[in-house]
Amino acid sequence: MARILVPTRRGIALAAILALAAAGLSGVLAARGAVPSAGRMSASPPRGAPRPPRILGAWVERSGGESRVVVRLSTPIERVEPANFRFTEAAAPDLPIVVREVRGARGAAANASARLILTVAQPLDPSARYRLDILEPALAGEVRPSAWALFLAVILSSALINNFVFTRYLGLCIFFGVSKKRETALGMGATFAFVMVTTGMLSWLLYEFVMKPLHLRFLQVLVFIGVVAFLVQLLDTVLKKTHGALHEKFGIYLVLITTNCIILAVPLLNAAADAGPLESLALAMGSGAGFALALFLMSCARERVELARVPPALQGLPIAFALAGLFALAFMGFSGLNLFR
Repeated sequence: MARILVPTRRGIALAAILALAAAGLSGVLAARGAVPSAGRMSASPPRGAPRPPRILGAWVERSGGESRVVVRLSTPIERVEPANFRFTEAAAPDLPIVVREVRGARGAAANASARLILTVAQPLDPSARYRLDILEPALAGEVRPSAWALFLAVILSSALINNFVFTRYLGLCIFFGVSKKRETALGMGATFAFVMVTTGMLSWLLYEFVMKPLHLRFLQVLVFIGVVAFLVQLLDTVLKKTHGALHEKFGIYLVLITTNCIILAVPLLNAAADAGPLESLALAMGSGAGFALALFLMSCARERVELARVPPALQGLPIAFALAGLFALAFMGFSGLNLFR
């Protein structure tokens, strides 16, 4: 007699899991174009056929008091009259900016050049973002500054122009408590910068890949404080074991980094602006460097003040506040500095 095989529950479950996995894999490959779906063959351009043009890059320049947009294409386009281009601000796509002239780079004909120069009717900000649309052929792209130029600009801006201590008056507890001696200020500046960069990047990773997909943005403050507390506790333990003298000089101010305004402000600003990884890293580095610079300058001034004759009513914290105000006035000289001019 023929033997009848009866499948067990484990075998049925395993077969179902394998079937679902195969179906999901084939669906993903079909969505990416690796496997053509039923009744549809993947259409690929024939070999030797010219590829359609693409916008490789676009940025704003200022020359002779005029604002112009430099557009780099993969191949030249035929229609190069100004009516074929639509230029708007990224924040206001419904308000077009008039394009006056389109010409090729280095004196070349516009319809034979892959690098076009658009002259617009109003002044543009090289650090702002715009949108460029070409009607025929249908192309669209963002006009924004270079990534590395933006990286350097954010670092210098957060360290000098918008220094958190001298322009926003944040982190003053640690600032006045540790800036009495230059050695202690240098150690705290390096420690703060390390915690700032590490916290900024870890917070950005958690926000982008955990909190946004799971719709947990309302937990920003709690999550960011947890990240800072973990790093500060780890750093406190390491310093206690390796640099005991420096750990004693820091005292309670090392623990106060956990609730420091600047440490929390940088991840919150990155989350509010939906910044990318390069911008988040630049803001964290600039903020840490700016705080370290403020500590170093203040410690040098306070060491000199100790050798001067200060009235008894101004000794201690009052003269420290006066020095901080003078530094804030000095840093106001950086306001209005545009690094893209």
